[in-house]
Amino acid sequence: MDAMWRLREANVRQVLDDLNARLDKQRAYTTVMTTMVRLYEHGLLTRRPQGKGNLYEVTMSREEYLAARARAEAAALVDTYGDAVLVHFAKHVDALDPKRRQQLRRLARRD
Repeated sequence: MDAMWRLREANVRQVLDDLNARLDKQRAYTTVMTTMVRLYEHGLLTRRPQGKGNLYEVTMSREEYLAARARAEAAALVDTYGDAVLVHFAKHVDALDPKRRQQLRRLARRD
């Protein structure tokens, strides 16, 4: 996803070239293609035909993705551990710097 967030819209070859220019270990075309198909199937990318392949585009920004993951993880923790996890979150928040707590309250109101 980092490559797609950088490129915003790309085909498999463009993502492969971007990754291989940045990484020590070279990736194979089929590995990148399989990963992009899976990201498409999970709704993180859209695709449309382009020539013999597909052009992929991100469906959300990195920030939107991180917020969605945080919501899902928090919900999973509450579902699994119930009140115990909420108590630990509350203790953690209570120990934060007052300015940071105020920032978090403002952020919580926006969500």
